[in-house]
Amino acid sequence: MIPPPPAIWPQSDGTPVSCREKLRVLGENHAELAEILRDTFEDAMLMGVDETAMRRLLREMVDGLESPKHPNSGE
Repeated sequence: MIPPPPAIWPQSDGTPVSCREKLRVLGENHAELAEILRDTFEDAMLMGVDETAMRRLLREMVDGLESPKHPNSGE
């Protein structure tokens, strides 16, 4: 089960995001991503992909995301 969105979305300085509009967007993004991840994972399982391999592939995709603040830094 994918966990619910966090109660607090921390900023880089540790303070929580407090803007209602930002919190709304973050919540919507979390829900959309959870649905896409769930569907993608289930499809892969139904098509015979190894569960451990699929989890690794999904983690690698997240790890490969480039920061819009620091392009090409890998952070």
